[in-house]
Amino acid sequence: MTSSVAVEEPTSLSLSAYGKARSTVQGSPLTSEELSKTQAYWRACTYLALGMIYLQENALLKEPLKPEHIKNRLLGHWGSSPGLSFVYIHLNRLIKKLDLDTIFMAGPGHGAPGVLAPGYLEGTYSEIYPDKSEDELGLHAFFKQFSFPGGIGSHCTPETPGSIHEGGELGYVLSHACGAAFDNPDLIVAAVVGDGESETGPLATSWHISKFLNPIRDGAVLPILHLNGYKINNPTLLARITHEELESLLRGYGWTPYFVEGSDPDTMHQAMAATVEHCVGEIQSVQRECRASGVARRPRWPMIVLRSPKGWGAPQQAGGHRLEGFWRAHQVPLTDVKKNPEQLRILEKWMRDQKPEELFDQQGKLIPELKELAPAGNRRMSANPHANGGVLKRALRLPDFSSYALKVDRPGSIEAENVPPLGNFLRDVMKSNMDSFRVFGPDETTSNKLQAVYQAAKKFWIAEYFPEDQDGGELASDGRVIEMLSEHTMEGMLEGYLLTGRSGFFSSYEAFVHVIDSMFNQHAKWLSICNHLSWRQKIASLNLLITSTVWRQDHNGFTHQDPGFLDVVLNKSAAVTRIYLPPDANCLLSVANHCLRSENYINVIVSDKQLHLQYLNMDSAITHCTKGIGIWDWASNDQGGEPDLVMASAGDIPTQEALAATVLLRQEFPDVKIRFINVVDLFKLQPSTEHPHGLTDADFDSLFTADKPIIFNFHGYPWLIHRLTYARKNKSLHVRGYKEKGNINTPMELAMNNEIDRFSLAIDAIDRIPRLQNAGGHAKEKFRNAQIACRAHAYKHGIDSPEITGWRWPL
Repeated sequence: MTSSVAVEEPTSLSLSAYGKARSTVQGSPLTSEELSKTQAYWRACTYLALGMIYLQENALLKEPLKPEHIKNRLLGHWGSSPGLSFVYIHLNRLIKKLDLDTIFMAGPGHGAPGVLAPGYLEGTYSEIYPDKSEDELGLHAFFKQFSFPGGIGSHCTPETPGSIHEGGELGYVLSHACGAAFDNPDLIVAAVVGDGESETGPLATSWHISKFLNPIRDGAVLPILHLNGYKINNPTLLARITHEELESLLRGYGWTPYFVEGSDPDTMHQAMAATVEHCVGEIQSVQRECRASGVARRPRWPMIVLRSPKGWGAPQQAGGHRLEGFWRAHQVPLTDVKKNPEQLRILEKWMRDQKPEELFDQQGKLIPELKELAPAGNRRMSANPHANGGVLKRALRLPDFSSYALKVDRPGSIEAENVPPLGNFLRDVMKSNMDSFRVFGPDETTSNKLQAVYQAAKKFWIAEYFPEDQDGGELASDGRVIEMLSEHTMEGMLEGYLLTGRSGFFSSYEAFVHVIDSMFNQHAKWLSICNHLSWRQKIASLNLLITSTVWRQDHNGFTHQDPGFLDVVLNKSAAVTRIYLPPDANCLLSVANHCLRSENYINVIVSDKQLHLQYLNMDSAITHCTKGIGIWDWASNDQGGEPDLVMASAGDIPTQEALAATVLLRQEFPDVKIRFINVVDLFKLQPSTEHPHGLTDADFDSLFTADKPIIFNFHGYPWLIHRLTYARKNKSLHVRGYKEKGNINTPMELAMNNEIDRFSLAIDAIDRIPRLQNAGGHAKEKFRNAQIACRAHAYKHGIDSPEITGWRWPL
């Protein structure tokens, strides 16, 4: 990489990314030979990054560059790539010198060229992809695949060795890094934060990870805030505030920032080498002290602020426009190379200035004296096992979930809270896996009735304590329950934990799990790609308990009534998504046990935390959940013949109301034949051709019939069931679910507003069964009168009537 020429300085010299290095840590630890080799290695990374963006032929520039050597469509991002490879090289030096166990995360979006290049030079890329060999032919293939049909994307996708963080969506690098460091005492996670990324909400909250790392049992995160000044075509906020304001901000978050600023390669290499070594030494000193004393304290962990020009090393200008140090260097700096001879000339000079003939031998392999700069084997960040977590994953030691069962002698005869037995189960899961299992949630573990886990491990807390915290605070510096009022940060920590080979559990309120919609999307996409990479080993599934659900939000009202996360899940690949709606506590235990044993899925479990009727003993629950869908014989009376109606349900409250409607109909019309079906595994409704859990058409028809009316009472938005079943033969499906109608209602009033209540379902059934359409008039009037009475009672007393709250299955 060439030195930058003089440019006009910003108003404040302290904000300049140009000139000789200005650094907090002083020193020149590199010998002249080390400095020369380090700069040469960086030039090699620069050359590879440019080759990835521009070249489809002439990989080593053995002939003059011609338009036909240039890709027909130029894609990729140059802006942060040189800074990423700069950091990577200096981490390599310390890894080799100190035998560090380190992984690298690139937060700045589409900066893959800056990570792919050193990964290729280390040899890992060629080991995993033999066609991208360390020779001229392999280099050609390596260049051509980048941002090319059939190749790889421009960020650190799952195809990138050493990556557990794609960066395509910004904001998660620090939370992922913290999750990776949990229970990995010897691991250092180097996390580069883009200055554009730093403007996102998730990243802003995740600076607080400094309060969640225990120096005794956890590894460390070394954040590197990369200030290159610009996003796509705007300045970045943190690059335009004063040095003092930025330092105060980072210190306020709990970090000790060390600055490395400038553009002159020689002095920047010396400054970065000294700074990285100082920070690693500080990390190790804190860990040694705490581990020797056995007392965990919260240090002000070190971090690095690297200020360098945007697109460092690019030509100063082209076509009269500024490139290096400006937003035009963000993506492809020279966009018309194939057609513009002047741009082609500039690109060729830029690439030849890296002197590839000095870096690679005639066969196209990095010369030995540069090759030796990288660590070897698993110490290479591109080959570190923590970045392929399935290699390290151990199966959880799980207790027998059936021993936590509720005693159910008769269906629908007792009420209990569904979630507390799961809390007891998770407590003992944690006890048996104290170095590989954690529970995460946004300040809701107790609210979600999982507080039994505190009997195994408290909430992690390493900040200040007040005396009153001893009275039910459940805080401890060795806690394994992680809570912070940021769904983003908790989800990111869990993902980082899973991706490095461990297991976990996340609970959230249903209405606000939408906060992590996009994070869920990204993880699902990651898993989908990993399923096609033989070298990526399977990781533990991401398990989400969605509770505090829509039908029990009478106290919180309309804002807390949203079951739409299930619709988001349905959009993702069937290969990685699962949705379970257990109707009672024993089914919840069976489902949770299955999910904790699974790999490479996102399991979404929907179960309310309030009192609910209990239907199945444990043996019946296991059978029902194993099938995922089934006829409840005890609630049906169509045995030996065809039903007049199929009543189906998915979800706890919808199941209760569907059962109550069944009772109303059978009391009014003793000869009506009703088949009752309950769905636990929602994807059973899809055809087997669309989801691996789906029923065949024959099995679906045998359950739901091919032509009888079906009333399906569903937990979420009705159209989701129609999406799942649109291809089925029976078109007499009538779905009831949440219709965005609710406020501060009693549970029955909320159900009536959305027509999932027992009376609405019974009226609907009368309208759907041909022989009842005329005979059912009196019954419909009776049911409507009951609805009016229920609403009047709610408005007078503020609660539902005892006839509603005390309902039990009577048959």
